[in-house]
Amino acid sequence: MAKAPLIFTYYMAAPVEKVWDGFVSKEANRTIFMGADFELDLKPGGAMTWSGPGKDGKPLRYVTGEVLRADPPKLLEYKFGMGDGAVMSRVKLELTPETEAVKVVVTNDDWAEDDPAYAQNADGWPRILSRLKTLLETGKTFRPH
Repeated sequence: MAKAPLIFTYYMAAPVEKVWDGFVSKEANRTIFMGADFELDLKPGGAMTWSGPGKDGKPLRYVTGEVLRADPPKLLEYKFGMGDGAVMSRVKLELTPETEAVKVVVTNDDWAEDDPAYAQNADGWPRILSRLKTLLETGKTFRPH
């Protein structure tokens, strides 16, 4: 049986360009992901990686991804998976400016039946989006659990 898509909607009180930057900049990703190094080649087929030290202090790839579509500052679609990305799902990020906020809709779907990251992402996306919202609106964020 196919896993249901994970869909999250948030409203962020910031200009659309700032919200976009929050998703694609090294600095915002380093803040949101507690120091992780983020690399992004923002074109179809471009690589996305989050990496940093493992528990043993040695370099470790946390997440591997590939850009499918990018239309700044309103759409980013990519596939990604934990570690080396052997098992991947798809993410579609849609940004829609409103009067005083940006509507952010994240859809994480196309799950492999055996993807162990499903439950982790169901819990993780609200945390990540809340940390980004707080960062964009206040200039600081909170530590993950």
